[in-house]
Amino acid sequence: MKTRNRRQKTEDRRPRTEDRKADTQDTKPRVRLGLSRVGITNLRTLIQTTWRGHTFRFTPEVEVTIDLTSERKGVHMSRLIEAITQTLEDEAQKPGRSIEEIERRILERLLERHQYRRGDVRMTTDLIVFKRTPVSLKKTMESHRVVVTVTKEGARFTKRLKVTVLGNTVCPHSMLTAKKPHIQRAIGELEVETAYDTYVSLEDMIKCVEKSFSAEVYTLLKTEDEKQVVKNMFENPKFVEDVVRDMLRNAKRTLPKCRIRAKAISQESIHRHDVIAEGTITT
Repeated sequence: MKTRNRRQKTEDRRPRTEDRKADTQDTKPRVRLGLSRVGITNLRTLIQTTWRGHTFRFTPEVEVTIDLTSERKGVHMSRLIEAITQTLEDEAQKPGRSIEEIERRILERLLERHQYRRGDVRMTTDLIVFKRTPVSLKKTMESHRVVVTVTKEGARFTKRLKVTVLGNTVCPHSMLTAKKPHIQRAIGELEVETAYDTYVSLEDMIKCVEKSFSAEVYTLLKTEDEKQVVKNMFENPKFVEDVVRDMLRNAKRTLPKCRIRAKAISQESIHRHDVIAEGTITT
């Protein structure tokens, strides 16, 4: 009887398995360093936005992170993931005016369940822009990669928008020396960082990049369109450096109150390497 009582008391003093699991993340880490970003990445979900009377649906790749203090070993990851996915699922049913508005809602709702000083929501997706070909005026759909990030730090919200656009360039040096220039596919990236309330249109950013190439490219081209695109290319030869400078100039005219980064990569047709240029300005 006494042996059984002693065993019972010993078992009562031992933390239950679920208690030990719950407490582990709240203990102090062996290395007392805070972490700037802890969370989930590569999550796919469905969101809806409304723009100019139209509803758009996206299936973005989502990353949601918060900071972790030096006094905590870790976050309760299963609870964090559960809270985030539930929030995303709820928000997916509510049309928002923009991707960044949905991201702000997520950060605000996340704070109700998880205390943090800084949090980020980033969504990477494809944006379809409807255009018309230059001569035949055929409708065409152009896909561009976009990344939208909203950050909450204290009470302040900021956002960062990035677009990746395809175009082409004609080499002005070979046009001058060989009279037969080489042509290459070019990739333009434009990224802006600004206050959350500053109006920035992804479509305007895309236009800033497209206007910076030797010529725009299209998914659909009829013969008369192709002739026009080639004509535009040869009348507007550019180095990759010219593309970046024009991107910055176009963005400065279009996007006020922003820190702007422009980058261009020329996928060289006669070299075994590519060429890159990059620059930043503040408007």
